[in-house]
Amino acid sequence: MCSVRGSELLICSAKGCRAPAVWVLSWNNPRLHPPERRKQWLACEAHRESLSSFLSARGFLRDTAPVDQSRPERSA
Repeated sequence: MCSVRGSELLICSAKGCRAPAVWVLSWNNPRLHPPERRKQWLACEAHRESLSSFLSARGFLRDTAPVDQSRPERSA
């Protein structure tokens, strides 16, 4: 599955990974962000579990959804 928004290919957020993203992990740090604020990481199939585990261990993970069912925001 190749994920594209407009003309932009969505790439996994894992360090060094260049695979197309198929998952959106929505998260926030409750000590820094208001409850309604959501940041997003993109994940390929191979990195979904490791990125989810990293966020979950810190209590940051809020939701995981397939790219085609969400609206990932572009990170700067």
